[in-house]
Amino acid sequence: MTSPWCRCVETARLAWGPARLSAEVWTPLGNLDGRSERQAEQVREMRTLVSERRAGGNLVLVSHGSTISALTGVSPDPAEMVIVTPQGGGRFAVAGRVAVP
Repeated sequence: MTSPWCRCVETARLAWGPARLSAEVWTPLGNLDGRSERQAEQVREMRTLVSERRAGGNLVLVSHGSTISALTGVSPDPAEMVIVTPQGGGRFAVAGRVAVP
């Protein structure tokens, strides 16, 4: 899933190919920088999604530093990934960070 902002859509396309992108744009992943009026709602929606345990694979979200920071408390570097482990019930744990060279 990706933020609707063009740079996130392009990142998702480059990483996973255009066929993987159909119907995967998700508004709550949008940039929170300068948009604090939506922060609580967006974080709540994202928290619900990332806390759910999934069978059969991982969920990959492409978003913005401000949005990731609001959700996880981690301020990622450009192109850095934040890995979380779902724990159910609106909870998740930050499992690590991966820097992309």
